Order: sequence, then structure tokens, then C-alpha cells
Amino acid sequence: MEQITDTLLAKMAAKANPSESVAVVAVPFPAQGHLNQLLHLSLQLASHGLTVHYAAPATHVRQARARVHGCDDDALLSVQFHDLRISTYVSPPPDPAAADTPFPSHLMPLWEAYTAEARAPLASLLGELSACHRRVVVVCDIMNFFAVEEAARLPNGEAFGLECVAVSSIVAHLGAVGERLLRENGLRLVHMETYTTEEFMDYVRRRARPSQSIWCCDGVLANASRALEGEFIDALAVTLADGAGGKVKKLFAVGPLNPLLDAGSSSNSKRAGQRRHECLDWLDNQPPGSVLYVSFGTTCSLRVEQVAELATALSASKQRFIWVLRDADRSDIFTDSGESRHAKLLSEFSEQTEGTGLVITGWAPQLEILAHGATAAFMSHCGWNSTMESMSHGKPILAWPMHSDQPWDAELVCNYLKAGLVVRPWEKRGEVVPATAIQEVIQKMMASEEGLAVRQRAKALGDAVRSSRNDLKEFIAHITR
Repeated sequence: MEQITDTLLAKMAAKANPSESVAVVAVPFPAQGHLNQLLHLSLQLASHGLTVHYAAPATHVRQARARVHGCDDDALLSVQFHDLRISTYVSPPPDPAAADTPFPSHLMPLWEAYTAEARAPLASLLGELSACHRRVVVVCDIMNFFAVEEAARLPNGEAFGLECVAVSSIVAHLGAVGERLLRENGLRLVHMETYTTEEFMDYVRRRARPSQSIWCCDGVLANASRALEGEFIDALAVTLADGAGGKVKKLFAVGPLNPLLDAGSSSNSKRAGQRRHECLDWLDNQPPGSVLYVSFGTTCSLRVEQVAELATALSASKQRFIWVLRDADRSDIFTDSGESRHAKLLSEFSEQTEGTGLVITGWAPQLEILAHGATAAFMSHCGWNSTMESMSHGKPILAWPMHSDQPWDAELVCNYLKAGLVVRPWEKRGEVVPATAIQEVIQKMMASEEGLAVRQRAKALGDAVRSSRNDLKEFIAHITR
């Protein structure tokens, strides 16, 4: 009787307050860039008064909370977190020796377990929320087709798929319209099979099923900005509105999802109980626009030989830098990885570059670094999360793509947006890039007229992204209708 009474009270409260009568359930794919984007979106939705639930395996809830930047603990309290309990999976270290395609195959056991087992606890959570809310809105990573299916089972459920990659990378695969935009802009597409693995592509087609998510959900969200991908956003919106796949749907370009920090806020921001990262104090003491930030994300590991060449290039360039030197995440990032395999090199390199550079071997506050006035450019693997963070803060990219959607992102940044320079052409992905070649690109970006033009272009794009209006309010109005 008590449970029935509670449900009735909740329904009465929902009728009294229409916005609270809608529950949003965010279901991220368990990889850092995906966890991060959906948590940022969750925080934005919660800041507009929506009831937001974030559902992921416990380890990945902890990971998302621990690594989020640009918010305080009060903001995190506005989101309710839930454990999608899955069975134990192996969490091996990454394989830095994977030469041609350094795809994070060591994460496959996690992804297989997640896709097979997260459905049941999610269904249970959705059922509970459905009983006491007028509408349950599932916002899921498009890699989570099972979440779209579970939302469809609810009498009051809707599903919206979040695209965590560039809209242009989707449009590039859309037959005639994609071919036309590629041709008109002089862009080149390398198909994903070339830079992932057969095992992963089989997993995508048979179990993750992102294409089914797009065509079966009620609408699509994208971490995208018209200032960066306007014509591609328009092309995808038309395709979705035409009802391809049997269901007419709307595209909401809600990006950038990352908080738009400025130098002042980044200098003072910190989470309760956390010390400000030492690299921000170091940046405070550097001249404006003088520091190269180097990081290859959470799924990429450089070979030992490549690390040595990059170290030589950074030292020889005489440019100020912050270098995040760490291997790819394990499935469980809280597993002890032991001593860094680069310990010997680090000791010598840090001594050689004292006063000029800073090496970080742990987690770095990337948003604050990119927002800082002393940071000039970003040498990056071109993951879409990093690309959006860099572009939205007006920082050009030295592009070094590794796998997945990264080669396309590099193509977009360097050849479409004209806001980056290529460090390693994709054709040479199996080779070790020599220090001289890396140094040449660094010098071009940091100390040449050509590099100045690229930096100015990136700054203009950043200003446009920061001033452009996104579709978030329209999305909120749609789901609270």
C-alpha cells in the first residue's frame, strides 16, 4: 500500500509541475570521451531544472565523476547516478606495440560485457521511473541500441540518440549527399574499417548497432556547432526529416557540450576538496599564447620509439610545452598500473627541459589548459571530444590521428576548417615519425607566418562557437511539451 501511495503522490506532483514530470535518463557508452559528453549534457539539462539520471556501471560512474571539469560538487549533486551492474570482465593493459592501428582492443571485454548485461538493470530503472513520471526521456549514446529498445517498451518513453562523433563524419557516409559535400570541399574519406579492427566492426554491426539507434529513436542529438559544421548539420537534418528508416525525426545540434571556460574562470576553478592542478600554476607564469599542449587522449598509447622521437622534438624546438605522457586507459582506470614504462626517459627529459616544459603522467585538467591564455596550440589525436574542446576555446590543432573517427576529425580540422596542421599523414600510420618532422610542424605552428594564420583562424572559430546559439533550449522545450 505504501508503494502505491508514493507512486500516486509522485504522479500528482508531476501534474503540478510539468518540467519535473519529465525524467531524463542518460545512458553513456563506457569509454572516457562518451562518458564525458553525456555527463556534461546531463549537467546542462539539470541546470535547467530537469530531473536527470545518469546510468552506467559503477566503475564508470566513478570515472565520469572523478574526471569531469568545469563544474563544482553542487552541480554534480543535481544529477542522480545509478549503477548498471554488470559481471566481472578482464581489464588488461593496453598494447603499445600495436603498430598499424593502435585501436584499444584491450577494452573489448568491457564493451562486450556491457552491451550483453546492462539492459536488465536499465530496464528495471526505466520501469520505476515510468511509474511516477509523465514522460521518461532516454538520452543514450548511439552505441547503446539496447537503451533505445528499452525506451520503446515504455508506454510513456522516448529515446534520443547522442552522436559523440562529428556530424560531418556521419554525413560523409550518406551516399550521394555525402559524396557531394566531400567533392565540393575537397575532402577525403577513409572508411572506418581501415582504422579500427575486424573484431570491433563485427561488434558494432551485431551488438552495438549504432545505425539502428539513429533510425529507431525519436530524435538525434549531436555534440556539434553550426560555426564548425553548419552545412553538414543541415544535410543530416534534411536526411532525418525525410524519414529515412521509416521514422521522421529532428536533429538537435546541442554542442559544444563542454563548459566554455575563460582564462579567468580556469585560473580559479576547482572542485571542493581538490587542490588546483600544478600545471595551471605553471601556466600562470608563462607568456600569453606561448605553450604547446600535447596529449593523445585516453585510448591511445605511443610506442617507446615514438615517445623518444617526440621527446627529442619537444626539447629541440625550444618551445614551451605541457606534455601528458600516459598510456591508454584500462577498462577499470582504478586498477593499479604500476610504474610508468617511460620512467627512465622521463627522468632525463625533465632535467633537460626544466623551466621550458612540464610533463604530466596522471590525469590532466584539459579544459582548463585549453581555456588558459598561455596555451597557444594543441598536439592531439583528434578525438571528437578533444577536437570540440580545442575549437571551442580557439586553439589550433597539430593533428596526429590514431584510430576510429580521428582520421576524419583531422581532415575536418586541417582541410575544411583550416585550423590545424598535420603532424603524421594517415598513410604513414605504421611508421615512427622522426623528431625532425615533428619539430618542423611545431616550429611552423608556433613560430611562422603560416602558423600565425592558422592560430588566428582557430581563434575566430572559437569566437564563433562561443557566440553561436545551440539547440539545447529547443530540445528541452520539445521533451517537456
